[in-house]
Amino acid sequence: MLNVAAVNLCAVGRMNEMAKIARRPGTGLFPLPVVLVSCQAPGGRPNLITLAWVGVAASEPPTISIGVRPERYSHSLIRDSGEFVVNIPDESMLYALDYCGVVSGRNCDKFAETRLTPSAGHTVTVPHIEEAPVSLECQVRQIVNAGSHDLFLGEVTAVLAREECITGSGIDLSRVLPIAYGNGRYWSIGKALGDFGLAKK
Repeated sequence: MLNVAAVNLCAVGRMNEMAKIARRPGTGLFPLPVVLVSCQAPGGRPNLITLAWVGVAASEPPTISIGVRPERYSHSLIRDSGEFVVNIPDESMLYALDYCGVVSGRNCDKFAETRLTPSAGHTVTVPHIEEAPVSLECQVRQIVNAGSHDLFLGEVTAVLAREECITGSGIDLSRVLPIAYGNGRYWSIGKALGDFGLAKK
């Protein structure tokens, strides 16, 4: 005969093992896309900044948000030009990605130091990174102060992608090999687990 009390006790034990521990508030969202944002003040030298505080803000019009601290050198470049380019790097660009996150563009030419190639934009004056598999040209539509960071809301005015990364349904992540960020480390994107809408099948 089934011992209901024993079953209930086991269930409680499993719940206790799975109990979550409360931690102090923080940016616990992960993984995050980590990107190289190119920016340039009018008539100035192009610069690169590594950002992981990046996300989709709206689909119509297509809008991306990037979070930048006001004290960062790139902040004024983006603010004054009203433009930026989100470059999605692949795994071969990891060193350049990290370099652009720890060295300030005030003191050096990051394109030259990382041997990345600035390429003329299609809809913006800011260059994109030739070596990046995908680049999203953006025009700033709004700047929102969110505390430690300002959110630049940029409308995507052009998507540039290598031909070999494009499939019938869009951009193939397995060919781009993008990089994610979490807990102070860079991560590769794992295998595909399923398609959107699988719950309806």
